[in-house]
Amino acid sequence: MKKILNYSLFGVIMLVMTGCDKGLSDLNVNKTNPISLDPALLLNQAIINTSFPVKSLVFDIGIVQQMVSPNGGVLAGANFNQDSRDVTTANLWATYYQSVIKNTHDALMRSKDVAGRSNMYNMVRIYQSYVFMILTDEYGEIPYTQGGAGYSDQILFPKYDRQQDIYPKIIQELTDAVAALDPGGTIESGDALYAGNISQWKKFAYSLMLRAGMRLSKIDPTKAQSTVQAAVAGGVITSNADNAYIRHDANFTQPIGSTLNGSEAANFYLTKPFVDILKSTSDPRLQSIAIRYVGATSGAGQTVAAGTTDPTKQIGMPIGYDNGSIAGAVQADGLASFYDYSQLDRRRMVKISSPVFLVTAAQTNLLLAEARFRGWITSGTADQYFSDGIKAHMDQMVSYDPGCAVAGADRDTYVTANPLAAGTELVQINTQYWIASFLNGPEAFANFRRSGYPALTPNPYGQPNNPDVPNGTFIRRLTYPTSELSVNTTNVNEAITRQGADKLSTRVWWDKP
Repeated sequence: MKKILNYSLFGVIMLVMTGCDKGLSDLNVNKTNPISLDPALLLNQAIINTSFPVKSLVFDIGIVQQMVSPNGGVLAGANFNQDSRDVTTANLWATYYQSVIKNTHDALMRSKDVAGRSNMYNMVRIYQSYVFMILTDEYGEIPYTQGGAGYSDQILFPKYDRQQDIYPKIIQELTDAVAALDPGGTIESGDALYAGNISQWKKFAYSLMLRAGMRLSKIDPTKAQSTVQAAVAGGVITSNADNAYIRHDANFTQPIGSTLNGSEAANFYLTKPFVDILKSTSDPRLQSIAIRYVGATSGAGQTVAAGTTDPTKQIGMPIGYDNGSIAGAVQADGLASFYDYSQLDRRRMVKISSPVFLVTAAQTNLLLAEARFRGWITSGTADQYFSDGIKAHMDQMVSYDPGCAVAGADRDTYVTANPLAAGTELVQINTQYWIASFLNGPEAFANFRRSGYPALTPNPYGQPNNPDVPNGTFIRRLTYPTSELSVNTTNVNEAITRQGADKLSTRVWWDKP
């Protein structure tokens, strides 16, 4: 009897323990935590994190001499021909790999071979190709094949791909992805770029292909021509209605706008080369872009009341000075202080809610003008593409702010007075591309290196004794961040061995002298 009671008690205890365990298991399940992320959310996260970071302002836009700061510290970069990899260059690398490439890679893994998500998968391929193009143009050799695979494949130390291998892969990826987009398939209306519009995604992809082809114009003209022809046959962005751009608001602010409306409001100025080129042709865009706080002797003096947008009164800051040595230039220009030089109007063109343009009709039309001039395409005329590109950018200005709008009559007067002239086609086309790419630092920097135009004078600051940027030369690439040099040492050193010294003056593969 005692033995039976013991067995019964044991059975009751086991039942109770099983019941308790089951209850605890249920309690430990988080029923509100998603077990799977929609790839559309990952793509959108990648898109919104692509807005050009402050690095673009300190380096790219400074290298191509559109804006410059006379101040050092965290702002030192292109203004002083200074390698500031720990402060600024790492900003682009970290942002793009951790917040863009990682998200696009994860989105690809979550949409590949998933029924009904083919369009999403191929949209992500196209967008990732765009971002990889920026990274390789900025740095040269980068982790491409293994980029973003840290979580999915546990590749913590990715190998670097040669740029001459990356470009054909990007072109092929764009070719395959755009061919696979299907307007009859599931429309991914939640995407932040085009709301799933397949026609616009195709134009975006073919416009990127056009860019990629033109990048190769010096290093591989045959491949350049065939790529350009394929892009044009597919259909590129030629209307502002199809522009690829990122929207911002009070919650998701424009990075450069936030910087110039914050602590650095009085630290960046339009350059003399940029202002002078616009003034020399009576370009109506100068009035849309610039403001000068006449008589300002400090940042506090840059008030609305002191500001003028009159293009005849704009004076650009000369290149090659710091906040001490610029005193002589200030005196020569008859200004109260360096705070009196012209600035980008932060209350109009770079508000915190201003858009960031990635690929535009203006840029694409100008590339078509060059392709037609080179004889690589037979449709249209170089003259028409050239004027269409200028018109598109002038019409685009209103997207920043109503106060930036260029009147149609002023636009047409400018275009008529500045036709494409025989013997100066490449200079004119690429100078206009430089203007049309204002605030798109990576693209302005890349096309300036590719084309050599406009014909700028190298920044002389500290060059005679500068081992990174020799006298009379330009910065040609960004250097790898210290984090890569210290953590991914073997792979980054292999890249440096192949590519050349990790210096600002080392050319990337397609940047042929």
